[in-house]
Amino acid sequence: MVNSQVVVDQQVQNVLDALKGRTINHVYFVACGGSSAIMYPNKYILDREAKDLTSDVYSSNEFIHRNPRKLGENSLVVLCSMSGTTPETVKAAEFARQKGALTVGFTNQPTSPLAQESEFVVKYEWGAESVAFNTNLGLLYQLTFGVLNVLEGNDKFDKMVNSLSNLQSVFEKAAKQYEGKALQFGQEYKDEKVIYTMASGANYGIAYSYAICILMEMQWIHSNAVHSGEYFHGPFEIIDKDVPFIILLGLDETRPLDERALDFSKKYGEKLVVLDAKDLDLTGVDEELRGYIAPLVLNHVLRKYAEQLAEARNHPLSQRRYMWKVEY
Repeated sequence: MVNSQVVVDQQVQNVLDALKGRTINHVYFVACGGSSAIMYPNKYILDREAKDLTSDVYSSNEFIHRNPRKLGENSLVVLCSMSGTTPETVKAAEFARQKGALTVGFTNQPTSPLAQESEFVVKYEWGAESVAFNTNLGLLYQLTFGVLNVLEGNDKFDKMVNSLSNLQSVFEKAAKQYEGKALQFGQEYKDEKVIYTMASGANYGIAYSYAICILMEMQWIHSNAVHSGEYFHGPFEIIDKDVPFIILLGLDETRPLDERALDFSKKYGEKLVVLDAKDLDLTGVDEELRGYIAPLVLNHVLRKYAEQLAEARNHPLSQRRYMWKVEY
């Protein structure tokens, strides 16, 4: 292990071993939709923790067409697709390897096209029986802090892996804590035609995923993810007593942006669903890392809200009009 007393996922360890002695100066996080959204907190981590290592998040098809000039043998490209069949992401993996980059494909299907096109494969768990440590977010965090440890000697790697090993109990406590509120959310918002989400920093990707994947894709409810820092530069004109907002308050350095947006929204809005990470029981998570871990827990809670909304609307989360059904 990489100076670690804890058990890191072996798939992740294989990638970290390959990085030893290799010069990597840029990390590209590449995916589409919800798989892209989970990359955002990892980009936030690198922005906060890396001394020299830089990073970007790209939608898969734009990654190919934009063709970053610095993409090459000193690049690490982390890709994700649950099915491993997302055409744009599979092509992005092939494209990155042609450029000489080291590629890591995260997927639930280890024999999928993405797995075949990626130099390294990390299979993650998915579904009700999955354990937090081995989910896509859990394994991505292991990789991100492992990369920081190997390439720059970052000393928070052990703390993060230990925190992730305790995350399942945090998830279970949070789900129980918000069980009643999730049920209430489903009943109160089942007839809404539009629901906005808002967050910043490490939590923005979670708000984005909820807007485009849960509300738009899975529930056919109009939505948009508003960045708290952008709220006062256009979007706040939409708030009134009849417009629903889900507002996430994190524990990272950008929390003041969320608090400012919430304070204003309380003055003019009435349909505010506020999930504040300060209310979570994060026992077992290192104090220093709680700002990074909060998005994972809020994401778990929001999934319960999604399930109750789908139940109240009699609209299963699996229902689609176009996805996988028509040519696109």
